[in-house]
Amino acid sequence: MECGITEDLTTDLSRLAGMFVISRNTAFTYQGKRVETKQIGGELCVRYVLEGSVRRSGNQVRVNAQLIDAETDAHLWAERFVGDTSDPFALQDEVTSRIAVALNLELIRAEAARSSMHPDALDYLLRGRAAYWRPPARDNFVQMIKLFDQALSLDELSIEAQSWLASALVARVLERLTDTPAEDIKRAEGLIERVLTVSPYCALAHWAKGQVLRAQNRSQEAIPEFETVIASDRNWVLAFATLGWCKFLTGSIEETIPLQEQAIRLSPRDPYIGNWYRRIGLVHLLQSRVDEAIFWFKKVLSVNPGHPLSHGLLASAYGLKGKTEDAAEELATARRLNANNLSSIARLKGVFDLGVPKVRALFEDTVFAGLRKAGVPEE
Repeated sequence: MECGITEDLTTDLSRLAGMFVISRNTAFTYQGKRVETKQIGGELCVRYVLEGSVRRSGNQVRVNAQLIDAETDAHLWAERFVGDTSDPFALQDEVTSRIAVALNLELIRAEAARSSMHPDALDYLLRGRAAYWRPPARDNFVQMIKLFDQALSLDELSIEAQSWLASALVARVLERLTDTPAEDIKRAEGLIERVLTVSPYCALAHWAKGQVLRAQNRSQEAIPEFETVIASDRNWVLAFATLGWCKFLTGSIEETIPLQEQAIRLSPRDPYIGNWYRRIGLVHLLQSRVDEAIFWFKKVLSVNPGHPLSHGLLASAYGLKGKTEDAAEELATARRLNANNLSSIARLKGVFDLGVPKVRALFEDTVFAGLRKAGVPEE
């Protein structure tokens, strides 16, 4: 299994943009030898070293992995994975995928934190990507867009800079954290068109295009874009989660939870995990599993207590349960955080994409019914 994990990790990490990875054959020349990390870094001209071990006990397998800075010998990240060998290939896939996803985030953070007297386009790009992986906030979007703009000003033809800038622009539209949504979408579309003209298979550009289509309430058209991304990179966590949301909006509600769960498995400490919890809770609420919905909405608020929509959904669930005091408290919190979106049922219907008629009918019978009981007026 150790050889298989090394080979799969080499493949997965090589797919990460801007990543240079030593081949498995070269890596195995150090197996079983006591060699300092700094020496490996110098001999192979690499900045980071990933090392680990695989141990078996009966049907159980334990995989330990750690990321080390080859220049300073500092440990940057470590994780332990445990599973059974009933399906060794599935276990191997899950372990390698989770390591690849975690390393992508850790390496971006590490590189972005490096000081530079004369930053170049790559420096700005990495800092922008590090900002992209923080929880969504208005100031954070302003910062990341500025960083991607600076990268693009230094390299006007950069496919990565254009694609990340488009992604950031549309992300803040989707999070409703911009005062210029139409302008942001228009600029994102222009950037994506330029990239796909010269690089039609760029997964990052297809990701951004799918996001634009989502922002335009064209979820059915967005689905092939996210499927293209996943076909290119099986570890693109946000593509799984967002594909699940598009399936939800187009009426395939039963596909939503498994795709959110796949994202959670791949990236259990992801800054966007609150969104995935909320979608799972919403599916439960729409299908009248109110206790399960309450559980998941509370999980959202445990990682992002300042999210107004989640407080509103929890108020709806409490309303359906007849817990009027709890519902009123959650509604008050939601309105304090964002007074406009929860001012009336009519405004909610006008602001949010509720999907196809089948889904809108479910919203009417559950979410809106609960909000009315919580005290939200019709108009």
